[in-house]
Amino acid sequence: MLKSVAISQVLERMRFENPWWKNNQVDPYFQNMPHRAYFTPFCKIALERKVQRALVLMGPRRVGKTVMLYHFVQKLLDEKINPKRVLFITVENPIYNNIGLEELFANGREAAGAKDDLKDWFVIFDEIQYLKGWDVHLKSLVESYRQTKFIVSGSAAAALQYKSKESGAGRFTDFMLPPLTFYEFITMQNLGHMVKSTLLPWGKNRVDFYEAPDIRQFNKLFIDYINYGGYPEAIFSETVRNNPERFIRNDVVDKVLLRDLPGLYGISDVQELNSLFTTIAYNSAQEFSLETLSKQSGSPKNTIKKYLEYLEAAFLIKIVRRIDQGGKRFQRDNFFKIYLTNPSLRSALFSPLQATDEAIGPMAETAIYAQWMHRSNFTPYYARWGNGEVDMVRLNSKNLKPFWALEIKWSDRYVNKPAELKSLIKFCHENDLKQALITTLHLQQIVEQDGIEFNFLPASAYAYTIGANTLTNHKENEY
Repeated sequence: MLKSVAISQVLERMRFENPWWKNNQVDPYFQNMPHRAYFTPFCKIALERKVQRALVLMGPRRVGKTVMLYHFVQKLLDEKINPKRVLFITVENPIYNNIGLEELFANGREAAGAKDDLKDWFVIFDEIQYLKGWDVHLKSLVESYRQTKFIVSGSAAAALQYKSKESGAGRFTDFMLPPLTFYEFITMQNLGHMVKSTLLPWGKNRVDFYEAPDIRQFNKLFIDYINYGGYPEAIFSETVRNNPERFIRNDVVDKVLLRDLPGLYGISDVQELNSLFTTIAYNSAQEFSLETLSKQSGSPKNTIKKYLEYLEAAFLIKIVRRIDQGGKRFQRDNFFKIYLTNPSLRSALFSPLQATDEAIGPMAETAIYAQWMHRSNFTPYYARWGNGEVDMVRLNSKNLKPFWALEIKWSDRYVNKPAELKSLIKFCHENDLKQALITTLHLQQIVEQDGIEFNFLPASAYAYTIGANTLTNHKENEY
């Protein structure tokens, strides 16, 4: 007969995972890592105990979820929370196989020497997706232990978000930790001195903006961000930076495509899924259709549609819908654009890009879209009709009419030849837009063309601004 793991080993493992029970501090390895900019808003929710809800921290692999949880533990210790009321359990550890959350909580209390004390605990379950039926277990815990704050995390965003909404209505609060913004990429390296805050003319208003006095050097950092900057580990590890194909591909892409998604959805042909994602990654920022993807792969359109839903739920891609020249959505979404949620995924699959490579334009566009994807209150569109196109459009939430338009270029050409932006001019006239934004390589300038105020801004500075304003201002109507 097979033997189960002895309870003494489980308790010993828990004591090992919670060293602060003895020394009142988190492992220096985690303490020395820089905080994500999302740490402050995360803590605000994690410390809320008046509302009886568990906090579900979700996001793609390698973006720093576990590190953030350890930073949170250290914050609790710094605020004089009893260290033996802070329980951290890594659910994916094989020693916890087939042990439910309530039993793990009971084991944790016993390991801490507080078996019968049920009050004022902070309980963290890391990598929760490895426990079957975790949502049902967690909801029961929240309802049973009203004076305990439960916080869980997981990398399988697809399953986590679905389960959280399905079973945790009224009991769970979701917090998405995305890949690094360009703003975080700069600030985590203490390079904030390379930009300065200013006010940018925008019609009759002036809006917050950041400009880089040394734009050429700043652009080099932007290229670095495109190549490997989505993951904190890559910033501080030269080994990872020098070989993103090995480290990022293995940890982020392969584990999601070959393990997470097949396990969650019963996908049998992982090669088919992998081939689809590789095609998308190579052509990020391009327009796709189910018809063309189906013909190219030889898979039925319904299968392709499901795979796209899985990849988007796993936070690997973002599907952007199309509107026409009048700003109206199409009744049938036959065509759509697909963007990687993090441009460095492309380098992980292929090779790092140089500033002059043909693919750098689409990847700069991908990087800018990636900054906007951090906005929970923003749904981007692109406009396309006949032979005309505008890269990004925001619709007014009240009347669903175009609110602003953005053309993403990795070139200074159009500053001196604005009349060549024929599609943008037509779209602005059609929708009564008096201003439009165009990104450039280096130049920053305001030019009037056909009654429209064109605001030209370097793409790198614009990307930094969107990331910074997302985390600091949370403005609803930013361009």
